[in-house]
Amino acid sequence: MHSYAVLVDGGFIRRRLGSQAAPFAAQDFSDFASALRAHPHFAEHSLHRIYFYDAAPLTGQKKRPLQGGTEDFGQNPVVAQSKALHDALVRQPNVALRLGELAFRGWKLRQQALPPSAANTTISAAHLVPDIQQKGVDMRIGLDIAALTLKRFVSSIVLVTADSDFVPAMKFARREGARLYLVPLGNPIKDTMLEHSDVVVECVTDPHGVPIRPVSLK
Repeated sequence: MHSYAVLVDGGFIRRRLGSQAAPFAAQDFSDFASALRAHPHFAEHSLHRIYFYDAAPLTGQKKRPLQGGTEDFGQNPVVAQSKALHDALVRQPNVALRLGELAFRGWKLRQQALPPSAANTTISAAHLVPDIQQKGVDMRIGLDIAALTLKRFVSSIVLVTADSDFVPAMKFARREGARLYLVPLGNPIKDTMLEHSDVVVECVTDPHGVPIRPVSLK
């Protein structure tokens, strides 16, 4: 029997299936995974494992410039949401959580702080936002794709993302003989991603946002 592994870009799926009013949670992940496994491409195949890649939430305090006080990242509601999601995922069967990290790089201007029609402007503390970058997540996805295909753990890779940075890993998997399924969740994808996938699968949702049976786009 053919086997497959699902590799989920956590930041991507949280943006596509969640919102500020209704953040992506463990139940949303379970619904999505069930809908994906029910797809005709996978229903008769054996699931090896679902890998969920995300960044551990940023905590700690940093002084804001321009007498802006102190930013306590640990008090951001996103931190509690992320921890709750991660704690739930590690308890789900056949799910492996792969965590990178978030790095604080300083402060940057809000985009609207620089009006295009003005020759000059005044910058205040309110115009500055944290510059936070994700580290290690993309690398872990690429390494797992290589390990899964080289060691022949699976015959198919199901990649849930629309990030074209993964094209080299996609090409590698196919050169090693694995089939590459791409799940972009309705997000536009570049031609290179279409070129280096075997099947593009779209998970649609009902009017309430609940994932239902996916349909094939390629």
